[in-house]
Amino acid sequence: MVTGTADIIEDTVPEKKRRLGHLGGTGSGSGRGGGGRNPGDDGGGGEQPEPEAKGGIQPFLPSKSRVLTGFLLLVVLMTFGGLIAAYIVISTNKAVEWKPFDLPLPVWMSTAIILASSIVYHLAKLAVDRNDQPRAKKWLIVTTVLGASFISSQILAWLALNSRGLFVEGNSYAGFFYILTAVHAVHVIGGIAALGSILLRNLHPTENLIEITRRQSLAEVVGWYWHFMGALWIVLFVLLGFWK
Repeated sequence: MVTGTADIIEDTVPEKKRRLGHLGGTGSGSGRGGGGRNPGDDGGGGEQPEPEAKGGIQPFLPSKSRVLTGFLLLVVLMTFGGLIAAYIVISTNKAVEWKPFDLPLPVWMSTAIILASSIVYHLAKLAVDRNDQPRAKKWLIVTTVLGASFISSQILAWLALNSRGLFVEGNSYAGFFYILTAVHAVHVIGGIAALGSILLRNLHPTENLIEITRRQSLAEVVGWYWHFMGALWIVLFVLLGFWK
């Protein structure tokens, strides 16, 4: 009886060890990446947070710049809409002080320059989209130079009017000419500053995908603004030159 009892005890102990070893192996395998998850890794069994971008850099969200640019264009549209409406009302009333004059030659030059700048910027935008960084830099430089030339032609137009003795006082048409062209020039200067920021980003080549996406998005929204300024100038040119 003693021998039989000892045999039963010896058989039972290894069986318990095998069971415990099986349970323990499952837990330790999870800790070593053997197929299970350690509850402590995900905060007690919840979903694991999404990993951040490499180096802790958050991905660039182009939707923010699009919304801001759209809001800015809406404000600009409302500003010029009010000025143009006032111009049309006063010109229609044929006030005594309404004395139209022929547009000076620099105004025609301004029109050609800003149209050329829109075409060149479109080429720059295509290069940015293709990630052709050397060509994008070249066309951005040309666009910036054309923008500065447009401002210079506006200054020449104002000087030409001054030389004719045409001032804001005593002529509502001249007053609207100065106001409309000056407000437009201020917005073009803002566009030139935006062009400069894109140009600085494209001075040096990069392989960083986040930076490339940022450049493409900025080129898109600045293109909206720049083409809008060109279209707005055409409206002002037709208004001042042919709606008198």
